[in-house]
Amino acid sequence: MNIQENIPLKAYNTFGLDATAQFFTEVKTVEALVEVLSLETFKDTPKLFLGGGSNILLTKDFEGLVIKIDIQGVTKVNEDETHVCLQAGAGVVWHEFVLHCIENGWAGVENLSLIPGTVGAAPMQNIGAYGIEIKDVFEKLEALNLKTLEIETFTLEQCHFGYRESIFKNSHKNQYVIVNVTFRLSKTPNFHVEYGAIKDTLKEMGIEQLSIKAISDAVIHIRQSKLPNPAEIGNSGSFFKNPEIPKAQFDTLKEKFPHIVSFPSVNPELIKVPAGWLIEQAGWKGYRDGQIGVHAKQALVLVNHGGGNGKAIKELAYKIQDSVNEKFGILLHPEVNFI
Repeated sequence: MNIQENIPLKAYNTFGLDATAQFFTEVKTVEALVEVLSLETFKDTPKLFLGGGSNILLTKDFEGLVIKIDIQGVTKVNEDETHVCLQAGAGVVWHEFVLHCIENGWAGVENLSLIPGTVGAAPMQNIGAYGIEIKDVFEKLEALNLKTLEIETFTLEQCHFGYRESIFKNSHKNQYVIVNVTFRLSKTPNFHVEYGAIKDTLKEMGIEQLSIKAISDAVIHIRQSKLPNPAEIGNSGSFFKNPEIPKAQFDTLKEKFPHIVSFPSVNPELIKVPAGWLIEQAGWKGYRDGQIGVHAKQALVLVNHGGGNGKAIKELAYKIQDSVNEKFGILLHPEVNFI
């Protein structure tokens, strides 16, 4: 076990923000995680568990112990004529897991290509894109109970998945650490190309024969054209969730803003409005204040151009929330966790 002191976290968050961990360690096994958490020295020390660092906003130095979860491995745990179940360690890079599935002809996650982060973080907020969410391919997960230090299993029903929500963001927040996730992939693809610009992109790319790789390639092309690479411009992808509002409220807004964009919600009584559209209409797209701002191509993405700080980005997020709420009567909620 190697516990270090005063470690810079710039390389461990996709915003590329300068912050320091008072203590830092990396764990590659469940046993190592239990060992660290059993140390009497850090029993009452605040702890931050890091995956890919793509869903956090570091607003200050962390006075406590940062634990980087680096549990690797993808294992086939079950297979029949139609499906295969894969267990992936929490530290596996999500996009690498997607590519592994595509290479083996296992369908279900191709629409989720190039989403940043790790496998362990994916169920926490039920990541989704282009009509697919984690819950659609989820079988179960194992998580360490931070109080008992025992491994517990959570099924699909027990996770209470919602739009960018799970039990681990609500009633079980800060009580568990996900150590592995099991997914159920299909051997027969069920293509989802209706959402977003996938169809048009496939056409532009000259792809006529549908395949899970073709869809993945199209999704990657779309994301790369719209979203900045964190290696070039610090960001966490979509900063806010797309709000879902009552149909009556949407109808009223449509009278005032005839060109308002919307998508159907799983709940027939609600309408989903793209947060990026709301932010752009409120005048924030391309905004820059020193080294922080809003991306020029996608208003849903807040960025650090280099040398910015998390506190300033947090304050910008609050200003955007106030502005959108004042103009549309809709309060945006961050996807990103403020630390």
